[in-house]
Amino acid sequence: MTKDVSTQEDQAQAPARRARGEFVRGVSGFRHALGDADFPAVPGRYHLFVALNCPWCHRVTLARNVLGLQDSITLDVAFPNRTGEDDPRGPNLWEFSPERVATLTGAPLPECTRETGTGRGLRLAKDIYAAEGSEEQSVPILYDKIAKRIVSNESADIIRMLDLHARALGSTLPQRPRLRPNDPTLIAQIDALNAQIYTTINNGAYKAGFSSDQAVYQSAFEAYFATLAALEDRLSDGRPFLTGDRFTEADLRLFPTLYRHDPVYYLRMKLNGAHILDYPHLWRWLCRVYGMDNVAEAGSLIHCRQGYFGRSWNGVVPLGPTHPTPYPEAYAHPELARG
Repeated sequence: MTKDVSTQEDQAQAPARRARGEFVRGVSGFRHALGDADFPAVPGRYHLFVALNCPWCHRVTLARNVLGLQDSITLDVAFPNRTGEDDPRGPNLWEFSPERVATLTGAPLPECTRETGTGRGLRLAKDIYAAEGSEEQSVPILYDKIAKRIVSNESADIIRMLDLHARALGSTLPQRPRLRPNDPTLIAQIDALNAQIYTTINNGAYKAGFSSDQAVYQSAFEAYFATLAALEDRLSDGRPFLTGDRFTEADLRLFPTLYRHDPVYYLRMKLNGAHILDYPHLWRWLCRVYGMDNVAEAGSLIHCRQGYFGRSWNGVVPLGPTHPTPYPEAYAHPELARG
C-alpha cells in the first residue's frame, strides 16, 4: 500500500509558527501497513481505538462501517473530553472511562467503553503508546491484538488499508464500495480532491478555530469557504458524489467536517460565513451520504458537542441549533436546503 503523504501538514519551522499563534498539526509516528509479513490481513485480529468527536477518528469509523467490518474489527471509544488538570496522570489525555458523566446529557455516554484491545484494561490511550516506547497520545489507533503492537495512527493510511483489504479482513458485504477504485483517471481526481479538502477543509477548520493569530484565522476562513463554493459548483451538474456516480475516499474524507459544520464548527471554529444549508448541492450531498447504510451509526453529534464545547473555558455546551430542525435529524431532510 502506498502511504498517503499528501495529507500531512508541512512541518517546516513548526515551533516558530506555533509561537506566532498558528495551529500546526503534528505528524503521526506509526505508519506500518496491513498485508505486510508482520501484520497479515485476517479477520478478528485488529482493533480500533477512537473518540467519536474526533473527525480523524470519524474517517476511520466511517470506513469500518461502509466496508462492512464492524464484526471483524473490534472497537473501543474514549470519552469525548480529555482528562483535566486534576487527573493524577495530567491533563489533555484521551481516557477510556464509560462512567464519566457528560455535561450535555447529565449522564454517561452509552457509546463510551473501557479499553479492551490490549487485554490490559488501560485507562489512557497514552499508555498504549508507552508500551512501545512512544510519547504519542493521539487517536485513532489501529492495533494488532495478537502481536500487541500499534499498526498505524494515521487515519488516511488506516482507511486506505481497510479499503484495500476489506474482504481479507472479513467483510461479507456483497455491494460494498471501493473507496479507491483501480482506475488511474479516478485516482487522480480523488488525490486532487483529497489534497484540496485536507488543506482547506479538514485541517483548515482547525487552522481557523485554534489559531490565535488574526491573519492566520482570516486566511483559513477564506480558504475554507472558497473550497465550499468550489465543491458546490462541482456538484451542481447533478452528480451524486464528488467524482461522479461512486462514493469514494474523497467523499468519505469530506463528510466528517461538513457533518460538524452547522451544529459545531459554525460557532466553535469561528466558521460563521455560512451554513452548509446555504449550499443546496452540498447539503443534498451531505444528506445523501448520511443516508447510506451504517453511516449514521459511525458518528455522534452528542460526542461532538460535548468534546468541542466541553473543553471550552466554562465547559457549557450549546443546545442548538434547533432551526429549521435539530441535528442530526436535519440530515434526513435534503429539502431543507436554502436557495
